[in-house]
Amino acid sequence: MNECGELCRSRTETISETDDCTVKQFTGENGQYLMTTYRIFPGVEFMYGDAHIQSVCFDEKIRSHRVFEITHCREGRLECSLDGEFWYLSQGDLMIAKADMVAPSVYFPLRHYHGLTIRIDLDKTPKCLSCILDDVMVRPKAIADKFCGNKGGYVARANASFEHIFSELYSVPVNIRKGYYKIKALELLLFLSEMDLDNDELSERIYTKTQVTLAKEIGRYLTEHIDDRITIEQLAEHFHVSAAHIKNTFKGVYGVSVGSFIRTRKMESAAYMLEYTDKTILEIAGEHGYDNGSKFANAFRSVKGINPAEYRNTYCRKRNKV
Repeated sequence: MNECGELCRSRTETISETDDCTVKQFTGENGQYLMTTYRIFPGVEFMYGDAHIQSVCFDEKIRSHRVFEITHCREGRLECSLDGEFWYLSQGDLMIAKADMVAPSVYFPLRHYHGLTIRIDLDKTPKCLSCILDDVMVRPKAIADKFCGNKGGYVARANASFEHIFSELYSVPVNIRKGYYKIKALELLLFLSEMDLDNDELSERIYTKTQVTLAKEIGRYLTEHIDDRITIEQLAEHFHVSAAHIKNTFKGVYGVSVGSFIRTRKMESAAYMLEYTDKTILEIAGEHGYDNGSKFANAFRSVKGINPAEYRNTYCRKRNKV
């Protein structure tokens, strides 16, 4: 199966639609992706993505050099193909890229991702945002040229400045959402217009197709033998490459070690069931190889940071507010 095959054959459903917001759900064989789009200003959209699936293929994706996207990864891991090469975002990372440079298929190595993409259409948005707020002398085209002019994209690791701006965008009260999004959009663009580009790390995040193919073959092999204890040495022998090469390549694509991969994959599967099914926590624990609720809770907390009951309450409440 190709990287976006799972959802290229899936069902796309519009859950709700108003003048300001559209919610779409992409349902595949083994999971789903929820995309919530808010229209902020002319030519400016906030697109929240919540994934519990391997990949998404956006057949209707805008592929224009006049559109650029700012993507922030809140949780999980995101892979995109940028002009034929592969790059990755993990928690807190930021990416800016021209829409025509990024392939319409998006891959989630851990089958889990929560994040926000801000899409800006230079043909529709004001040339200078001072028309919205006098002192915000920000030109969207200048930002696009600054970050995308040389390589077509920009990637930076998580830092306190990004966290300050984006953290507040994931928990906005419904009654102030519309106005608050406008304020935060201006804040972000003003920050980016003055941001120092010395720390561009796109080159450090790029992997070749050969490296990515090997890592995904290893990932599939581990998933097929999920109940076996497989060592790095066994993988090196099976795939005819060095153990060091497997360690580096696998960690680059999946963001976790080979040893952590199976537990992470199990807990992300459990998280999906907690969020989207009515099965009890003990039932979910049993389906993932745990006959003890406490051991399951400890394993879940080690990956997700909270216990299963807290996770269920948090994300079910979030979806009900959409």
